[in-house]
Amino acid sequence: MNNTFLITEKVPEFFIQKLNSLGYKVDYKPDITSDDLGKIIENYCGILIRSRIVLNDILINKARELRYILRPGSGLDIIDIESAKKNNIQIINSPEGNRDAVAEHALGLLLSLMNHIPKAFNELTTLKWTRKENIGNELGGKTIGIIGYGNTGSAFVQRLLSFNVKLLVYDKYKSGFGNKVVDEVNQDEIFNRADIVSFHIPLTDETNYLINDEYLKKFANPVYLINTSRGKILNTKALVKAINSGRILGAALDVFENENFNNLSNEETNDLQALISSNKVILTPHIAGLTHESERKIFSILLDKLDQ
Repeated sequence: MNNTFLITEKVPEFFIQKLNSLGYKVDYKPDITSDDLGKIIENYCGILIRSRIVLNDILINKARELRYILRPGSGLDIIDIESAKKNNIQIINSPEGNRDAVAEHALGLLLSLMNHIPKAFNELTTLKWTRKENIGNELGGKTIGIIGYGNTGSAFVQRLLSFNVKLLVYDKYKSGFGNKVVDEVNQDEIFNRADIVSFHIPLTDETNYLINDEYLKKFANPVYLINTSRGKILNTKALVKAINSGRILGAALDVFENENFNNLSNEETNDLQALISSNKVILTPHIAGLTHESERKIFSILLDKLDQ
């Protein structure tokens, strides 16, 4: 039986050592291209991908002996899940491994946004002493709407418990999670009551560009918006319009529609520049889930699941 894994991204040494101890051989090709992968994928029982390689239907159907797809972290939007199911391939990911990192990053973005911390810092670097212009807003007493109550959504809730906030949570595919500190609500309640909204949902056909002009107009009051999930759940142009109109008080994004900044269209460049030039926006380069601790956890969890 084929027992060779292909690693298409850089991984910690202990990960390879553990695969070996489980009886697997390892081909380590962290720079392999999709074209080259298509020529050799039939030779492996397992493959690890993370962000560079998209396992589409064509590649999966070439992988005649593939039994496992390992994806460190959470997002499965780079895998044709239906094709994997048809070919009896098990998909293993590790969203538990970086949920704390994402939750802490989301909280950091929110506090920075509401207290104008990046703006104040940038002004100080030019020797501008602007206090009144940077008066912030406290979280206490605010109503926070959380869309998605999976690993990161629930971890974000835990970080917010000490802030005396009202927590409204909507998850289309979960129920019965409401308790003394979390109100389980429908999406309309979040539209009607939220001061802040944070997104913790996967990218699927259903959530692709969920946040558009129509969606943002549904909020009864101006809100702060946080997105640490997937860039393509949000239409950037719609967000820019909402910021300019005052419907969005501020936005913090860790993810973007197109994260290949070397290959942006003119329209994408203009929309990104509009965000960059706004003092109501904080941007980080998809690093919410990246910490020294989470990197070890996401690979350790993958190994534990593979060994079950």
